[in-house]
Amino acid sequence: MLQAHKYRIYPTQMQIPLLMSHIHACRFVYNHSLEQKIRAYEQTGKRLSCFDLNNQLPTLKSEHPWLTEINSQSLQYANRNLDNAFTRFFREKKGFPKFKSKKNPVQSFQIPQHYRVDFESNRVKLPKIGDVKTKLHRVFTGKMKYATVSVTSTGKWFISILVDDEQPAPNPVSFTSETTIGIDVGLTDFATFSTGEKVANPRHLKNSLQRLKVLQRRVSRKVKGSKNRQKAIQTLARCHEKVANQRNDFLHKLSFRVVSENQAIAVESLNVAGMQKNHKLAQSISDVSWSIFFTMLDYKCRKYGKTLLKIGQFDPSSKICNCCGYINRDLKLSDREWTCPDCGTVHDRDINAAINIKTFALQDQNLVGVI
Repeated sequence: MLQAHKYRIYPTQMQIPLLMSHIHACRFVYNHSLEQKIRAYEQTGKRLSCFDLNNQLPTLKSEHPWLTEINSQSLQYANRNLDNAFTRFFREKKGFPKFKSKKNPVQSFQIPQHYRVDFESNRVKLPKIGDVKTKLHRVFTGKMKYATVSVTSTGKWFISILVDDEQPAPNPVSFTSETTIGIDVGLTDFATFSTGEKVANPRHLKNSLQRLKVLQRRVSRKVKGSKNRQKAIQTLARCHEKVANQRNDFLHKLSFRVVSENQAIAVESLNVAGMQKNHKLAQSISDVSWSIFFTMLDYKCRKYGKTLLKIGQFDPSSKICNCCGYINRDLKLSDREWTCPDCGTVHDRDINAAINIKTFALQDQNLVGVI
C-alpha cells in the first residue's frame, strides 16, 4: 500500500532561500509548459507530451540561467504534474489546468529521488539543499517514492514522503446489518448515526469569524509594502491556520472512530458544489467540510479493510418512514420532526434519514459506489 508520512522540517536561514528558489522555479516551469501546450494546440492542433516538455528544459535553462541551480528532476516533475492535470481534465471533463500563482497559501515542489532520511540524527538530505533538520516523530519502513516539500502562509515548512510498504491492501471484512452504520450529514448537527447518536457541528469558522474580521480590517488599514502590513498578514494567516487545524483534527478523530467501530459505513452522495451556490448556506457548507470527511472515510476504509457504501443523492431518505415505507411528499426543510400518518410513528428527521441511508445501502440496486 502507498502511504504518505508528513513531517515538520526546520531549514536554516541559508536553506530557506534555496527552498524558495525551488518553489519559484517549479512554478515557473509549470506555467511556461502550460502556456506552450495551449499555444501548440491552438496553432497546430498538436498536444505536447510530458517528454516533449522535458526536452525543452535545456533550452529554457539557457534562456534563464538561474534554473541551472535547481534540482533538474524537480523541474521535470513539474511537467509531470501538468501532464497529470490534463489527464484528469480529459477523464473527468472538468477542471482545466490553471496557471499557478505565487499568492497561493501553500507552495510546494516535488523531489522524485536522491533524497535520504536519517532517523537517528533527525535529518533529511535533499539534493541541491543539503541536510535539513526534521522532526521525524514516526518511523516508516518500505520503498520511498517521491517527497513533497511545502511551506504554508505562516512560514512553516513540511515534507511529505510517499512510501510503498510493499504489502497488499487488506481484504474487506464481511459485514451484516448489525455491523453497518448509516450516516446523515447536516448543518445543525454535523452527523447523525443510524444508532440515534448525533455529533454536534463544531462551527470552527463561525466561532472565529469576528476575530478574522478584526484582523482583516487591520491588514486593510496598513500601507501596502510596509513591514507592519506583513506582520498583520502573518497574524491573519495564523488565525486562518488555527481554524483549518481545528477542523482537520475534528474530522480525523471522527472518521477514525467511525471506521474503527463499524465494518461498513453507508453514506449518501452529495453535490456539494451545487449546494454552495446557495449564498445563504455557502459559508456554513464550506465550514462543515463534508467532502473532506467523505474522503477521509474513503481512504481509511481502504487502509483498515472496511467497506464504504454510497447511495444516490436523489434517494428520498428524509421523506420515507423507516417503519412502514410511507412517503411524506409535503416534508419541508424546516420540518425537523414529523409524524407518519400511516403508522403514527414520530420521526426525528435526521435519525430517520440515517436509518433509511443504511437500509438503502444494504440493497444492491440503490448503490452508486462500493469502496
